[in-house]
Amino acid sequence: MIVRIMGEGQVRLADSHLDELNTLDDALLVELEKDDEAGFRRTLGALLEAVRRLGEPLPDDALEPSDLVLPAPDATISEVREMLREDGLIPG
Repeated sequence: MIVRIMGEGQVRLADSHLDELNTLDDALLVELEKDDEAGFRRTLGALLEAVRRLGEPLPDDALEPSDLVLPAPDATISEVREMLREDGLIPG
């Protein structure tokens, strides 16, 4: 799967890591519902760090279609809400 972090680039990520990412995505949804800015920042940072840690960066000149687009690290709560699907940022 190809994941784009807005403002950073793309990484190739094995589907086997989706469970770990979905756990963080679920926590992020709870924090968004509660308008918990501190929790939102912490969990968004953890989610993006997990993608960076588990994924393999694609070269800057690679133009692969992204299967998943995640917000930039400095995205606001309202910006992330606009990106949400029924099941969060990450399907599943």
